[in-house]
Amino acid sequence: MATPLLMYGRKHQTGINTITAIAMTGFHIGAVAAFFYIDVGAMIAALILYYAAGMLGIGMGYHRLLTHRGYKTPKWVEYFLTFCGTLALEGGPIFWVATHRIHHQKSDQEGDPHTPREGTWWAHMGWILFGQGLHHDASVLARYVPDLSRDRFHVWLSSWHWVSNVVVGLGLLAFGGIPYVLWGVFFRTTVGLHATWLVNSATHKWGSRRFQTRDDSTNNWWVALLTFGEGWHNNHHAHPTSARHGLAWYELDQNWIGIRALQILGLAWDIKVAKIKQPLTEDVVMPADEAVA
Repeated sequence: MATPLLMYGRKHQTGINTITAIAMTGFHIGAVAAFFYIDVGAMIAALILYYAAGMLGIGMGYHRLLTHRGYKTPKWVEYFLTFCGTLALEGGPIFWVATHRIHHQKSDQEGDPHTPREGTWWAHMGWILFGQGLHHDASVLARYVPDLSRDRFHVWLSSWHWVSNVVVGLGLLAFGGIPYVLWGVFFRTTVGLHATWLVNSATHKWGSRRFQTRDDSTNNWWVALLTFGEGWHNNHHAHPTSARHGLAWYELDQNWIGIRALQILGLAWDIKVAKIKQPLTEDVVMPADEAVA
């Protein structure tokens, strides 16, 4: 009998995830509707929440802390960053981390949940709309995230990850009415989803390759701008545990700046950073090096 890992990939997915498809359709409609309610305050609220969900939550929390353990923090900081991650509406921490760890194990190979080799649209958002392979329960995903599965907070938040956006939405409705909800929840979440999905699709198709990796990962500056530094994806695949993805001085990595800020405040330690032995250039491809300090 095939293991759940082997069920990942486009050819193993059949049918449509109705609830997910309805939710995605609704959020896209709400995002478009926001343009009929232009409100500066609502836009500012959306921008603040975009940073909270995309930078604090996904980049610093779900990805560099929980998935790769690129640094350590007090538990209350870890839990706060994880809560921010749920605002992105990309699933709970157990689902997100398990899926991303599988992606690194099988990157652009058989079993990768979202490789552009199976289609750019599939890698971008098709993989979450079709099939059940990416919607296993926590007991199945536990083998990929044993660290999170032993933590009651992460287990609880994985079951109730959608509640954070409901609470924020109600707060925005009370504070500023419909415009704040449309911009701060629907528009902000939809843009954030596509930004994260671009890391799966665009940064495995377009950009430059500094390191020789076994996958198609690339460094893409405009995806990096949208995702606070996650677009330096070839750097990341070459040094997956490094908390810093923008390795050159000109590679803006706001997530790394945030982690350094935590370090200065005494809230982050044991930070892993890639050791680069050669000058960083985009036109010379180097072997990948797992060494971190």
